[in-house]
Amino acid sequence: MQRTSGSVVAAALAVMIGGVQWAGAALLTAPGTPQAALAHIERGRPTLAPFSYTMFCVRYEAECRPRRAFRGGPVRLTKERWAELKAVNRVVNRAIAPQPNELGLAGEQWIVNPDRGDCNDYAVSKRHELLQRGWPARALLLSEVVTGSGDHHLVLVVRARTGDLVLDNLAPEIKSWSQVPYGWVRMQMPSDSRLWATIGRPGA
Repeated sequence: MQRTSGSVVAAALAVMIGGVQWAGAALLTAPGTPQAALAHIERGRPTLAPFSYTMFCVRYEAECRPRRAFRGGPVRLTKERWAELKAVNRVVNRAIAPQPNELGLAGEQWIVNPDRGDCNDYAVSKRHELLQRGWPARALLLSEVVTGSGDHHLVLVVRARTGDLVLDNLAPEIKSWSQVPYGWVRMQMPSDSRLWATIGRPGA
């Protein structure tokens, strides 16, 4: 198993969150922004979770434990939350050295905060860090996409009231889901992170 660097990630985040400024979030709701860019992803029918996710839940039971939600729906992206989101995305992207999985399904191990890893490790690490900071699980959805080259790829989708945002290890910026060059396959369901659904057309 790879050695985790959770303490390094936590220390870097503590410094960065304090210095991140409230900038760029206004672009998500600026006049003239296409409505499609603000839409939320519409889920389709229930589907099986990736097998690697099932194994991840065996290893990290607490990450998949159902959490009682007293309020539903997307989160409000406050100044503090925007700073936290940018910091987590940046620190995790820098903390994990890229190491492509060349063994296919047999080599997939979704690990939180490893020293080296692939897209799966980045996505679950970002979700873990945000959960640790009090973000609701219903707004942190692991999502499987397909890249232009046909590779399957995992990203973290954050459900904000202004629209679904993508945290991706292949890009430094946080973008609206409609602005990333991917085909969408399936994602976790907000009501229960252990359940997944196919992805349909954008909703209102």
